[in-house]
Amino acid sequence: MNKFLIYTAVALMVSASAYAPVPVLAHGGATGIVKERMDAMGMMGKAVKALKGMMQGKAAYNADLVRKQSAVIKQHSGEALIKGFPEGSTQMPSEAKNEIWMDWERFSSLAEQLGTYAGALEMAADNGLMKDAAKGQSMGTMMGVAASASMGKDMMGKAMGVMGGGAMDAAALAKMPADAVFTKMVQVCSACHTDFRLEKKK
Repeated sequence: MNKFLIYTAVALMVSASAYAPVPVLAHGGATGIVKERMDAMGMMGKAVKALKGMMQGKAAYNADLVRKQSAVIKQHSGEALIKGFPEGSTQMPSEAKNEIWMDWERFSSLAEQLGTYAGALEMAADNGLMKDAAKGQSMGTMMGVAASASMGKDMMGKAMGVMGGGAMDAAALAKMPADAVFTKMVQVCSACHTDFRLEKKK
């Protein structure tokens, strides 16, 4: 698995304060729906951080933990994430851009894709990492695994799966190594942050 790809995608996601595991007081007095969605994103951020080391091969792989954390992300994505952004909910300390409602269809699509990838990661947990799946397999099988994982490279930024409706379905994703699915998932987060989240004030 391309560790640089994973690192880049995760860094883009967890560096955003909206996804960082922060205490309630750090939300700057957020209330109502803004606080609810910031809390939810904080939980997703914690889940991503819990998975990051395993997906980079820096921590022992634990399929049960992958299932648990991906379920957390799935719970707060999709329709739940969409409902967290009613039009006009930009009161401080919200970091939501108005572009969310200007391009609601795409924002909603990204939220749904996040749920699809999180659900697929939950199902792919027993597949392990690509480096482990490749051990002892034939060259042809290894090439197939590598080809599946390499699709993640096409997902960076405004790539086809995230932007053009070419995302794979959950059944196909569930057959891939867990780190390949994880990379796709965090790239969706990164794409959403890039276009729909205000940059932090320095």
